[in-house]
Amino acid sequence: MTESFRTSDGRRLAYRRVGAGPLLVCHGGGPGYSSRYLGDLAGLGESLELVLLDPRGTGGSDRPADSRAYRTGDYASDVDELRRHLGRERIDLLGHSHGGVVAIEYAATFPERVGKLVLASTLARFHAEQEEAMAAAIQAHAHEPWFADATAALQAEQEGQFETDEELGALAARELPLYFARFGDPERAYVESLDNPNADALRLFNAEIFATFDLRPRLASIRAETLVITGSEDVITGPVCARELSDGIPGALEVVIEGAGHFVFIEARERFAAEVGAFVRR
Repeated sequence: MTESFRTSDGRRLAYRRVGAGPLLVCHGGGPGYSSRYLGDLAGLGESLELVLLDPRGTGGSDRPADSRAYRTGDYASDVDELRRHLGRERIDLLGHSHGGVVAIEYAATFPERVGKLVLASTLARFHAEQEEAMAAAIQAHAHEPWFADATAALQAEQEGQFETDEELGALAARELPLYFARFGDPERAYVESLDNPNADALRLFNAEIFATFDLRPRLASIRAETLVITGSEDVITGPVCARELSDGIPGALEVVIEGAGHFVFIEARERFAAEVGAFVRR
């Protein structure tokens, strides 16, 4: 069921509510994708009540008046708007990929407002060791018939060779096979289900944030019980990034799912649901 509310500055924020059980607020990645990015989150709605946010400028959520208002703190402020709307003093929070960056920022800024924190396929910074791992993971797909087109699309996206949401969506559909350990029918169906991402959001992130952001100094401020989960074959936020997070967050639990790539909730559906469900419910 899709619901919405007005933020303190008058924007509409929309979200999907799925399932029943302990409530888990969920923020997907990109940046720039709507809650469709999370799909059914590996069926976790069978045991949890999921609140799947459409981040600003996606799905049913209004674009901000300022086309540059897509910084990490902007997204985190929307999470707090949602918390207040839900009438909760504290929330359990899951973020995947860029959504995990937002979740780190939120949990470090408002440590008293997060009970449990799930950081899925995400990172505190992008650095040389992960860059080497990314190059190796990409090259592991060199035998695939789609490899040349996917790498060309990835390069074009990173260089900002897009103007509209539709142009970015076309590039993303071509490059996303690189983000899976194996690109089979379920993975293809997932990519085809995505809507066009918000070009303003990704353009700003690529040009001004990705290469320089560093949340390591914030990690020790997090007081939530934290699960860090990633795939062993994740092309961009793999075990190197998970280790840095779990080392920096007091008491964090780290889980690496063997044989899975970036989209662990698609590629390792049962294991992801079991790990996250047990962590949130306990």
